[in-house]
Amino acid sequence: MALDSLKLSDALADVASGALQLPDFQREWKWDDERIRALIATVTLDYPLGVVMALQTNGTSLFRTRTLKGAEDAEGEVPDLLLLDGQQRLTSLFQALHRDRPVETVDARGKELRRWYYVDIAKAIGPPAERDDAIVSVPEDKILKTGFNRRDLIDLSTVEGECAAGYFPLHFVFDTERVNAWHQEYVKVDVTNWGFWGQFQMHVLNRMQSFQVPMIKLAASTTMDAVCAVFERVNTGGVPLNVFELLTATYAGNQEYVAEHGDYYKLPDVWLDIKKGLTSSYPVFGRMEAGVEDGLSSSDFLQAVALVRTWERKRREPRAAVSCKRRDLLELPLADFSQLAPRVAEAFEWVGAFLERQCIVRAPDLPYRTQLVPLAAVRTILGEETETAAADELLTQWYWCGVLGEMYGGSTESRFTRDVEQLIERLQGNTEVVPDTIAEAAFLDDRLDTLSTRNSAAYKGVYALLVKQGAVDWYFTEAPLNAARLAEYSVEVRQIFPKAWIDKNHRAYSNRANSIINKTPLSLRASKSMTGSPAGYLKTLALESGMRPEWFDDVIGTHLIDPAALHAGDFEQFYENRSKQLLELVMSAMGKRTVFRDAKVG
Repeated sequence: MALDSLKLSDALADVASGALQLPDFQREWKWDDERIRALIATVTLDYPLGVVMALQTNGTSLFRTRTLKGAEDAEGEVPDLLLLDGQQRLTSLFQALHRDRPVETVDARGKELRRWYYVDIAKAIGPPAERDDAIVSVPEDKILKTGFNRRDLIDLSTVEGECAAGYFPLHFVFDTERVNAWHQEYVKVDVTNWGFWGQFQMHVLNRMQSFQVPMIKLAASTTMDAVCAVFERVNTGGVPLNVFELLTATYAGNQEYVAEHGDYYKLPDVWLDIKKGLTSSYPVFGRMEAGVEDGLSSSDFLQAVALVRTWERKRREPRAAVSCKRRDLLELPLADFSQLAPRVAEAFEWVGAFLERQCIVRAPDLPYRTQLVPLAAVRTILGEETETAAADELLTQWYWCGVLGEMYGGSTESRFTRDVEQLIERLQGNTEVVPDTIAEAAFLDDRLDTLSTRNSAAYKGVYALLVKQGAVDWYFTEAPLNAARLAEYSVEVRQIFPKAWIDKNHRAYSNRANSIINKTPLSLRASKSMTGSPAGYLKTLALESGMRPEWFDDVIGTHLIDPAALHAGDFEQFYENRSKQLLELVMSAMGKRTVFRDAKVG
């Protein structure tokens, strides 16, 4: 790493020639008009602009590159430097001080603008504190409206008009010939302008033309992980860079692929096709109308690929580690990704079917998105070995232990690794291995009391288990709910004892109204009849179903509810009875005993 200083004029010339470009992971971002004016004022005063940072290429870039906005004429040139920090400053200055076209910017409200920038000579040679006011933003037609109600016009569309107004055009400040020609016209207007020009040259032009830009240059040997870390740390004001964007630029810059296929590798297009295929078959992976990153994300997919790649590498090199940390993703070669991506995509298809068997079919109902990553990796590695009855039993137990034990709520990378290795070892015959997620999962017997919103994975898990074990809707009673009927009937978690009724009749239990114990999956149509006391609305629902009351009680029982407690309006009896039945449901899914409050967890 080296710190150099170069003239601003030279830096902007490098932008124009393509010697200084951007790695393609840099986002477009326009500075607004006011910030550009303030930036130009800083340069005219020779105040520090701040350090910029660039990566040396040695003639070969790891990334696909692009020119700064406005320097598109240099597209195709091989850059010497890639700008990591300073894009907005140099782009703004390049457009305002070097390019002979209006600057593309926005106003304070984000409205698109095209502006020229001038300096008012009379104000510029005054006190430095007034320099911001001396920098003038002018519309694209160069007609400036001033005065009361902006009725006065200053026509800057000709050199004569500029000189008469005393407004120097900044877009050719580094072009000596044009500056001299403008100077000649300026002093022709009024002989007293010679004095103004001398002061202007001393206090403004000379400072701009000699202005230095400090630049940190990173060596071309800097690792991808370091580039990513440096970029994130110096760009604290912007959106954090993610691995997918860095890999997009890296894969696009792979010249071997370009030579073989005649075009660069478009990772976003590949991911878009994969995501469309997954969501069209299984909506649990997200809604495409909400964006390609809704639900299952590109990072999730890359982590699954990395887990498979590092697992296969460990088979060849026993000392290697199974891992999916950022470093592993950044080191993922294009050839390996291209080979593994279709396999991992097929594995996620299998995961979608697995979730459907658990009656989890909609993205909002998914307890943990992250838990799908190791599951897809295991499926990719073992393939059809996951389809035996024993394998399905183990994976189902592991899944529900992860959900109900709330094991995937924190840092997950180390758990990914352990789960993949331990599940594979167990599935390949080592019955002594118990995956940590199964061994460590615990469900406290009073946890049900506090499960009240979708923020909890266990809340969503209990909801899905109630559907899976055969709950029948209270209006559409012809068959138990299943994965297909959840969307068709607009099934959601509904309160059994309405909160308003509890507040009026059992105020002591108001804090339990929102517990999952007092909720169950029912259709929107059924919920419309569920007002007032349970005894009252059950009669209505029984009539609407056309069933005999005692038969309708059997339907209620499919939700692990004691019908007698509902008919009697006995919330306490209902709550106690259902708590026990839901605990049994949880224990069955986890395949292990519940941990009681007085027992030690472990």
